[in-house]
Amino acid sequence: MSTASTQLPEGRYGRSSDQRADRKLRIAGSVLGTALLALIGYFAYHYVAQNEISAEVITFQASDDAVQVHLEVRKDAGSTGYCTLRSQSADGAEVGRADFRFSGSATRIDKVVTLRTTAQGTTAELLGCHAD
Repeated sequence: MSTASTQLPEGRYGRSSDQRADRKLRIAGSVLGTALLALIGYFAYHYVAQNEISAEVITFQASDDAVQVHLEVRKDAGSTGYCTLRSQSADGAEVGRADFRFSGSATRIDKVVTLRTTAQGTTAELLGCHAD
């Protein structure tokens, strides 16, 4: 009184169509994954290696109509560009935005810049730096 097996004998009829489809999907997924990683690597390299100017806000001091920002800029010797700063009020509204240019042969520049505002600013935020 044994139960008949519903499975086919292994190796007798070749690979099933599901196994062939799974293998093709794995190959296609591997190729697309590799291409995606290469694309991410390309953009990461150009973002990090090609950015000639970087900066950070060291400190800032706000008054009624301006924000004094101590900015430290690092750049390649001889490169020129600009950094964009903005200030927001306590309610989050933007009250000031300006671009500050940097040039010359120095690779590190410490500079205090004045960002004029339309109301009392409570922040000084560096939005980014770009080379010319």
